[in-house]
Amino acid sequence: MSESSAEVTAAVASWRRAGLAGAAIGVVAAGAAAGVAVERLTVGRGMRRKARLALDASGPYGSLRGTPGRACAEDGTELYYEVEEVEAEGGTGPRRRRLFGRKAPAPVTVVFSHGYCLNQDSWHFQRAALRGVVRSVYWDQRSHGRSGRGVEQADGGPDVTIDQLGRDLKAVIDAAAPEGPLVLVGHSMGGMTVMAFADQYPEVVAERVAGVALVGTSSGKLGEVSYGLPVLGVNVVRRVLPGVLKVLGQRADLVEKGRRATADLFAGVIKRYSFASRDVDPAVARFAERLIESTPIDVVAEFYPAFQEHEKSEAIERFAQLPVLVLAGDQDLITPSEHSEAIAGLLPDAELVLVPDAGHLVMLEHPEAVTDRLADLLSRTGAVPAGATVGSYGDTAQPGS
Repeated sequence: MSESSAEVTAAVASWRRAGLAGAAIGVVAAGAAAGVAVERLTVGRGMRRKARLALDASGPYGSLRGTPGRACAEDGTELYYEVEEVEAEGGTGPRRRRLFGRKAPAPVTVVFSHGYCLNQDSWHFQRAALRGVVRSVYWDQRSHGRSGRGVEQADGGPDVTIDQLGRDLKAVIDAAAPEGPLVLVGHSMGGMTVMAFADQYPEVVAERVAGVALVGTSSGKLGEVSYGLPVLGVNVVRRVLPGVLKVLGQRADLVEKGRRATADLFAGVIKRYSFASRDVDPAVARFAERLIESTPIDVVAEFYPAFQEHEKSEAIERFAQLPVLVLAGDQDLITPSEHSEAIAGLLPDAELVLVPDAGHLVMLEHPEAVTDRLADLLSRTGAVPAGATVGSYGDTAQPGS
């Protein structure tokens, strides 16, 4: 038996030990499996590994860093964030004394909250474009990226709730932006985090929030999402996936070995549910794959139930008097664009943007479109001067396409 065959056999055995896991994963992966099978017949495992390494080295994705900081959540979880400051005008000359000793007003701070199974680096293109233009905070949600493992969850406590994530966001704001206006930007789970923050801290929204951007997110009814599957597949996933994830989370070591052995299959699944374009830069697709792969299976399991319970339609109304951008990919299979349309329906003055030929990771797939609308929002909120130049960074299309 070849090394590759042995690894696959071991992986299958690992999945079988997890009960219904093989069936559920098979349903979700069906759309990608055929293409992956063809690739495995024509491209050797060593060649695929070399290709991944080459893609990892071919772009600067995820390499941008700011000034690090740490906030402490209410349960003691350490939350990691980074701050990008505005570039000083006129170099490093001496400060001028202000009349009556008054301080300069605190600048607007844009706080970026990432989605499920991602981390702050998922905002790579927007971060590159906004560096030095506006004060920004990028943070990793609990148990993601460089943040600590959720203390309550690690101790066998309750699963994560969206409300808990809203309180985590408050802790980050208190540490990284304790004063001054705020613009809150959230993608997917990060958008839900922003909603939970508004629901629990309406006074902060009223006093400090100057604008909001909700990208590829939902205010509720996520249990009705079909994920692009036929009715039978949807019913199977809804029935068995919560239990399967719980079992997998309890056997994390076995599952992580299985994920590595079946990396090709999962790469296809990730691409299908992240992007809609056929010409996405392979290095960007690989970058998304790395972000998602870095989330341990037990963390995946802990967070999943929160989405089925998420309902924050009433919290959306906290933003009624603010400039709001609601943006989604028109072919998003995770949080379909209808969910963004529903949010915009609750906020008649919001700007609704549906990006053509875009999936769930729209900010990586069509970064120029997202950055352009975000820059406009920041201009409307006064976060950046109307004449400021917001840079562009990168293009996810393959060369020559």
